[in-house]
Amino acid sequence: MISTKGRYAIRVMIDMAENDNGGFIPLKDIAERQEISKKYLEIIVKDMVAGGLITGASGKGGGYKLTRKPEKYKIGEILELMEGSLSSVVCLADKNYECSRRKKCKTLPMWKEFDKMVHDFFYGRRLSDLLEQKKKK
Repeated sequence: MISTKGRYAIRVMIDMAENDNGGFIPLKDIAERQEISKKYLEIIVKDMVAGGLITGASGKGGGYKLTRKPEKYKIGEILELMEGSLSSVVCLADKNYECSRRKKCKTLPMWKEFDKMVHDFFYGRRLSDLLEQKKKK
């Protein structure tokens, strides 16, 4: 399941893309528009900055902005940064996980197929796709 952290990160990035004027966008403005606690957003944007998705500046005129154009962001990379692995089972999520049943597991192929569908779904969509969908409504 995708947590609020992952969902809010995508909303924050859409907000930044929609309100991009070349400068930094104050977090309080994003919080107000998105109706999300500024305190909670501070935690989220800290991880996003550390992961290189956005950049921040403090002081007068400070805030946050995207480091790339919206078409250069894949939704999968945003979610994996915020959520960790999107794998459905531990034996696929953790490469170091040792399962004694791995070689004879009848369900492993199904989990691999499911994980591939999830990966392809989220990595097949870009931030710009979500912006376009919003404009069409």
